[in-house]
Amino acid sequence: MRIWKFGDNVNTDQITPGRYNLTVDPEKLARCAFIEIRPGFCANVKKGDVIAAGRNFGCGSSRETAPLALKASGIEAIIASSFARIFYRNAVNLGLPVFVSQGIQEAVQDGDTGEIDLNNFKLEIRGKIHDLPKPPRFVMDIVRSGGIINYLKSGGTLG
Repeated sequence: MRIWKFGDNVNTDQITPGRYNLTVDPEKLARCAFIEIRPGFCANVKKGDVIAAGRNFGCGSSRETAPLALKASGIEAIIASSFARIFYRNAVNLGLPVFVSQGIQEAVQDGDTGEIDLNNFKLEIRGKIHDLPKPPRFVMDIVRSGGIINYLKSGGTLG
């Protein structure tokens, strides 16, 4: 697993620029993730990689294509100091784990390698274990089901 580090206020237009939002095909969207602000992302991201970011990750337009592109590109989880609420909810609804963790930017460097344990909410980087805040149970139930549609189809409830 590799860390892709981003700063504050990464918006959905930076994740999936508007001109690429003519499709909802996950594979096509994955090829445009961060294409303008980090051109090497698409070619180098690997299944299981993690995004670590600052405040307000996913701000801007409420487009569902942004978390869909990141999930399809192989991103295993996103850890940020805070998220735009609509991005957070869209990510959960699509089955992409998101964690609010203060200080993550100071704890990691871009390109760090390590392991993420989504069952025990741990991130290991450079031999140091970082505890991730455990999301509410219903959030993890939705994520573990692969998203809200699968969760509801399998008998999950929202109440």
